[in-house]
Amino acid sequence: MSSSVTVREFARLTTEKVAKPSLDRAQVSPSAFDWLCRLSSGFRASGAALVEVESARWLKLDNYVGVIETPCGTRLEILPKHVDEEGSEVDSRSLLQRMICAAMDLPVRETSETDLKKFDAPLSEWVIGRFLAALDHLIKRGVRSDYQRIEAAERYLRGQLDTVRQMRQPPGRQHIFHIRHDIFVPDRAENRLLKLALDRVARVSQTPANWRLAQELRSILHEVPASTNMEADFRAWQRDRLMAHYQPVRPWCELVLYRQMPYSLVGDWRGISVLFPMEKLFERFVETALRRALLPGAEMVTQARSEYLCRHDGGDMFRLEPDMLITHAGRKWVLDTKWKRLDAAARSRNYELSQADFYQLHAYATKYLGNQGGQMALIYPCRQTFHRSLPVFEFGGGVSLWVLPFDLEQGLLIEPEKASLPIAQTPQEHDGLAARLVA
Repeated sequence: MSSSVTVREFARLTTEKVAKPSLDRAQVSPSAFDWLCRLSSGFRASGAALVEVESARWLKLDNYVGVIETPCGTRLEILPKHVDEEGSEVDSRSLLQRMICAAMDLPVRETSETDLKKFDAPLSEWVIGRFLAALDHLIKRGVRSDYQRIEAAERYLRGQLDTVRQMRQPPGRQHIFHIRHDIFVPDRAENRLLKLALDRVARVSQTPANWRLAQELRSILHEVPASTNMEADFRAWQRDRLMAHYQPVRPWCELVLYRQMPYSLVGDWRGISVLFPMEKLFERFVETALRRALLPGAEMVTQARSEYLCRHDGGDMFRLEPDMLITHAGRKWVLDTKWKRLDAAARSRNYELSQADFYQLHAYATKYLGNQGGQMALIYPCRQTFHRSLPVFEFGGGVSLWVLPFDLEQGLLIEPEKASLPIAQTPQEHDGLAARLVA
């Protein structure tokens, strides 16, 4: 029997009955509990941790977000914990949808506010819905076909005669012709992958609208075989001008077929499971927002890889990779994102900042800013306890570090002018942020 459980990061799950279920505490079946424990052991082997087992009946989720479907039918939806209080399930889900769209670099047509708000469903159904909508749009524009060579033995002649094979015909079969000919069919790598993804979502969709659309699309693509080698077909996916209308559906197809997973799920069961490390999702969300707001002439490099911490035995060691490196008018800025909660009033506890993060930024400044000095920024999510920039941190040698909040709802960096960042925000955006900060 299937069931749905919605929680958020760091929630605690138990097999015992919960008096007041919430986004931070929920009950799951014993079979789902055991499967999550086994799944986490596979994650831990690759250096990550999905859950922390507290006892035989309790476990605590880590900072992964997305959806997991267990073999027993439990659908576990994990939302971001972007507010300290309980928060709204609808708002958290909407935020996660926007962040996934930004992380996948989807076209604006796919990520409008109206489109997101009209589909308030669990994340798995939202992914299915977006994939089906993109596939429906593709089919209306036309499915591409390709020529496929056919070799056969027929009683009539068509195409090209295979003279070598024909001459080797045994006595009594001279009336059979060995021929070659081409047929124009939709059996090509892109369509095979889409058919495989369509078959999967059609089996697991639980909303009537998604199920109906999936069945309609399956009837249209009934002649297309499903892919049997995803890796080879993805490598064969063409990106030329004639296939341009296939590009919007590819990210959704990859999500359904598990190629966009930051960590692969272990075991034979996968369902419609999509997991993202929250820190990576936040990093891509900030990167997308800042890239769109850069001043003309400014350039951004993500995960810069040109500098190393030291040299040893004639080679470089310990590559330094800041999240973002911005250059403009001969100046450089080093930016790093952290999905952590800060408290601007907790000066005695160093605002909950990590000393290791400051060591990391100091190394970035030494190698990427050099002797000329410059400014850096640590970007954290905006919260009730952290909605303005902290006072500047001076490293000496002309290097300064600003700790700035990022507004998740508006998708804007708050007070970028403090670090003199080459980012343009409209007056309306400034006024909206100021009003919210005062409130």
